[in-house]
Amino acid sequence: MISYARQPQEEQPDASLPPAEEHIAPAPRVSVQAFCETVETAAAVQSAGEDRRLGKAHLKIQMGGMAAAVEAYRSAPTPNVIVLESDGRNDLLGGLDHLATVCDAGTRVVVIGRINDVMLYRELVRRGVSDYVLAPVGAIDVVRSICNLFSAPEAKAVGRIIAVVGAKGGVGASTISHNVAWAIARDLAMDAVVADLDLAFGTAGLDYNQDPPQGIADAVFSPDRVDTAFIDRLLSKCTDHLSLLAAPATLDRVYDFGADAFDAVFDTLRSTMPCIVLDVPHQWSGWTKRALIGADDILIVAAPDLANLRNTKNLFDLLKAARPNDRPPLYCLNQVGVPKRPEIAAAEFAKAIESQPVVSIPFEPQIFGSAANNGQMIAEISANHKSIEMFLQIAQRLTGRSETKKQKSSLLSPLIEKLRGK
Repeated sequence: MISYARQPQEEQPDASLPPAEEHIAPAPRVSVQAFCETVETAAAVQSAGEDRRLGKAHLKIQMGGMAAAVEAYRSAPTPNVIVLESDGRNDLLGGLDHLATVCDAGTRVVVIGRINDVMLYRELVRRGVSDYVLAPVGAIDVVRSICNLFSAPEAKAVGRIIAVVGAKGGVGASTISHNVAWAIARDLAMDAVVADLDLAFGTAGLDYNQDPPQGIADAVFSPDRVDTAFIDRLLSKCTDHLSLLAAPATLDRVYDFGADAFDAVFDTLRSTMPCIVLDVPHQWSGWTKRALIGADDILIVAAPDLANLRNTKNLFDLLKAARPNDRPPLYCLNQVGVPKRPEIAAAEFAKAIESQPVVSIPFEPQIFGSAANNGQMIAEISANHKSIEMFLQIAQRLTGRSETKKQKSSLLSPLIEKLRGK
């Protein structure tokens, strides 16, 4: 009946947000049916169904617990996943035995119960239950349980999508996203890809000094061809750890997309790349909203003026409401300290948004302009520039990783190096 079982933690987390380092991979297009006994559990499952990671799953909730499940599948095929709530041991084990007689092969079962007993868990494993979650449960517990059924628990988490968007046009969001991606690849030693979603006017190709003949437009306009091999052919290699999915930056066609236009591209990138940085253009459409809500982490880039404050607040509130089980978005201030320009202080920004900026990047037209015109990153122009440390701070916050530790040199290091040279 069930594919495999995995042991639950001794104590289940409450309904609070998952830790920053936790990465729950989205579930594929599966059908899920829950049979609940309490309205509290039904509400948690309902809330889980609205989570972005279950966005592709088809979820149906029914009251009645085990008895309702057995009755329902006497005359109907079972879904990919069945979630069962049960209060008792005997009714649970007996009900599972009855359910096995009407359950299709390959169906996975998640049980929500109130008995914390290893002997019960062993009996559930013997009967093929995939997961046992202790009640009371929160939405994130349900999301975690269902999503983990479709990812090997021992596998290293891959496919973290980071979306970077400007609160207003011209605030330098693309520059920030490209330099942060550079820090992720160089300083954190993570394989990363930058996806330039501004197909008409994208600058990633210019910033990385790349002019690939193909890019993201080839994938978006040929969704039936998108697979790992196809995407690999479209990637342009910038460094050992950093690749680019470039925008065509041409006006020979109109780039009007449906809300799910980029889904196939993102899904394929998730399966092969540990980190995907989306350079999201400043526009509001179905697909940009979907890309932001579907990302694992979000960075909003804002300049210190009133319009940016309003837009950042609106984005912040919308994304927090649409992603109740995720960390809130992050934001940074850019182009701070433009001569003779009145600015809103970082403290005022933080008070209005109820969150501190990750960093405040000063206005440095000389070095940023030189980097843009030369097709280089700030770290390539000036290795010790203060903004490089800020890009690394953003990279660490978005990925949940610390800087890769460098080996300390010893007194014998010069001698060893000479011997190696010989």
